[in-house]
Amino acid sequence: MNKEEYNSDTRYEKVFHNMELLGIVDITTNRQHRNGTVVWRLPIKNHNNRNPSYIEVASFSTGYVRNQNSGYSNYQLNKRCEGEPEYFELPNGDYRKFTTRSCKLIPIEIDRLEYLISYCLKNYFIKRANQVVEGKYVSQWYHDWSLERANETYSENTGAMARINDLEEKLDAMTEDRDLHVDTIIKLEEKLAATKVRQDVSVIVNGHRYKVL
Repeated sequence: MNKEEYNSDTRYEKVFHNMELLGIVDITTNRQHRNGTVVWRLPIKNHNNRNPSYIEVASFSTGYVRNQNSGYSNYQLNKRCEGEPEYFELPNGDYRKFTTRSCKLIPIEIDRLEYLISYCLKNYFIKRANQVVEGKYVSQWYHDWSLERANETYSENTGAMARINDLEEKLDAMTEDRDLHVDTIIKLEEKLAATKVRQDVSVIVNGHRYKVL
């Protein structure tokens, strides 16, 4: 299905608009289009195999919507409903009621596409919201653990830096006190030296030595 066909109806336009927002690409081939099939590729990779590929989902004219490549075989994404009950006669004459669950088919194409958008948003984009842009899957527990470790490391680093800053401030204060004490000692030593010089000055008067204070 090409862009012009998506723009042919307001509901299709809305679907195409949501596809662009989510990064979903229509990869339907001409043959599939002739068969009434629409195939989308999501910007999220499968994470259950060695060579993960981008998830693909499809709408079929038979009323089914399927995941195309996330398991050993394609599986239906339709809602499940209870089938009509069947009754089987037992050897003793009693009857046993038997019911099965079957897929609820979506006969109209635009309804299937709207359902696909809603399903993909809920089950792939929201549930796997921690996947990176490149499509790599990161398990939720690992994502949460990594985030917790990052916060702990940040807290530890922040605490260490705070202690370092505190020690630097104390060292600066001690240095200032030391410099102040050194200046005081130098001044006292200078005063003492000046006093000693004055004590050594003397004069002789009439044959007697007198110290000059």
